[in-house]
Amino acid sequence: MSRSKMENTSNLKDAGWTAGDRLQIIAGPCAIEGEDIAMRVAEGVIATCAKLDLPVIFKGSYRKANRSRLDSFTGIGDEKALGILAKVGEAFGVQTTTDVHAAEEASLAAAYTDVLQIPAFLCRQTDLLVAAARTGKVVNVKKGQFLAPESMEHAVRKIHDSGNPKAWLTERGTMLGYQDMVVDMRGFPVMRQYGPVIADITHSLQQPNQQSGVTGGRPELIATIGRAAVAAGANGVFIETHPEPSQALSDGANMLPLDQLEGLLAQLKRVHEAVQHG
Repeated sequence: MSRSKMENTSNLKDAGWTAGDRLQIIAGPCAIEGEDIAMRVAEGVIATCAKLDLPVIFKGSYRKANRSRLDSFTGIGDEKALGILAKVGEAFGVQTTTDVHAAEEASLAAAYTDVLQIPAFLCRQTDLLVAAARTGKVVNVKKGQFLAPESMEHAVRKIHDSGNPKAWLTERGTMLGYQDMVVDMRGFPVMRQYGPVIADITHSLQQPNQQSGVTGGRPELIATIGRAAVAAGANGVFIETHPEPSQALSDGANMLPLDQLEGLLAQLKRVHEAVQHG
């Protein structure tokens, strides 16, 4: 098989994919703000997914390294936040994920979580991809807002060539002008050649680079983007959710209210099953 086709990605199990034919859910708050709110969100997310028989990975950033303003919230301390993620995993018996920003952080994050996420702006950082791959964890790479879907083959190959077949990709939108994002649905079948593909249906609706220095969003379109992405072939969805998005310390403008999660996931499950059964 030619180098343009990834040899081992047709077998999702080889890529660390345990959801089978079910829609994988990755959900949680943008950042770990504290133990109480993390546990509250986790309880809601996990109960909803259990009710709908959907596999779930709990998400929370231990640090927000990419902020528009110096006074923006960045975290409560790396090891404290990672410890909360580990506690969620143990308390609820679920896998957890967090984003890693530098090569030297990969082994630390891997000690506490199950899936390492590479932020979109860093998807071409070879040392970061290699360090994450060498932990042996699943590495979920978000597609850069500046890249074509086809370009993500190279990110996957860096992980594979580092001895780790467990590479996933996440679509999170492409820059449209200076202050908006668009999701090209053609990207899902393209990137599925390289491994499992997740649709980030909340960050895809960001409106970055606002004059205020606070990122805006279009959360009223989360269900629209979600249905379209799943219909286009996404293997899973990534959702940031919070009981009160307006009070969230990071990315509240594009979050899904936690009490709307069940209705959304029920819709997406039906779409996914329709696609699966043709």
